[in-house]
Amino acid sequence: MIVVTAPTGQIGGKLVPTLLGRGEPVRLVVRDPAKLPGDVRERAEVVVGSHRDRDVLDHALDGADALFWLMPAAATASSPYEAYVTASIPGADAVVRHAVPRVVIISALGRGSRIYAGHVSASHAMEDLFRSTGAHVRALALPTFMDNILRQVAAIGNGVVPGTLPADFRMPWIATKDIAALAAGYLLDRTWTGQDSVETLGGEDLSYHDIAETLADVLGTPVRYQLGERAAIEQFLTGRGFSDAMARSMMDMDRAGERGINNTTPRTAENTTPTTFREFAEETVGPAVADRT
Repeated sequence: MIVVTAPTGQIGGKLVPTLLGRGEPVRLVVRDPAKLPGDVRERAEVVVGSHRDRDVLDHALDGADALFWLMPAAATASSPYEAYVTASIPGADAVVRHAVPRVVIISALGRGSRIYAGHVSASHAMEDLFRSTGAHVRALALPTFMDNILRQVAAIGNGVVPGTLPADFRMPWIATKDIAALAAGYLLDRTWTGQDSVETLGGEDLSYHDIAETLADVLGTPVRYQLGERAAIEQFLTGRGFSDAMARSMMDMDRAGERGINNTTPRTAENTTPTTFREFAEETVGPAVADRT
C-alpha cells in the first residue's frame, strides 16, 4: 500500500496515475475528493481530510508500505517552521506508530549550505523530523519548478515575464512531471534502505533572460523579462492573505537563490532530468497562454 499526500497538486496529480498504471494499491489523503479525476476515485482508496490531522493519518497509514509526503506551506502560518515542521509532526508520529518502512519527501536543494532560505530551510528541518522516525527516507532535494511560470500566464500573454532575480543569473529548473517520475521510482522500489537526500537539478540551468527568449520563440511574440522589487512582492503577498512571516519567508527564499543556494551541486548526467524548458513551454505554457486569449 502506497499512501500519497497532496494527490491533486502539481506533483501528486502526475504521480498518482503512474502508480495506478503499475497496478499498485494506492491510498490518497485529500481534503476534497471531487478534485480527483473520476477514474482515480474509482481505482484508489480515498481518505478524506488533511494530512495535518492525526486521526486522518492514523487511518491513512494503517498497513502502509510507503508514504509520499508533500507539505504545502500554509500562507497564514506564523513562520515557515510552523508551516513545514509543526504541520508535519502528526505525519512523523503516524510513521512511528504504524512502522511505515519507507518515506519519500519533497524537499529542496541547499542542505548544509549555511544559507537561511525561508521555506527551503524549513523544508530541510522537516526532512530531519522524518529522519528521526527511523524509517528509510529519500528526500528529493529540488530546484525551482518550471511549472511556477504558469502563475505568470497573464503577464506572459502581455509580453512580460516578471521576477526579482538578476536577468542573467542562471540556476537549475525542473518540471514537476520529472519530479513525479522520480518519486514514483522510489515508491515502487522496495529494495532501497537508509536515509539520503537525492539532489536533482532538473533539465537545465536557466536565467530569466533565457526563459523570456525561449517563450518569445515558442509563442511567436515578443516576451521580455521585467525585474521587480522584493519589497513590492512582499507587500503584494500580504495583501493576498499571506502572514507577514510567510511573505518574508518567500523573499528570504528568493534572496538565498540569488546567493547561490541552488547552485552548490555540480550538474551530472545522473542528477539531470529529461524535460527542457523549451519542451515545457511548448507542452504547457503555450497552450495556457492561448487559453487566455
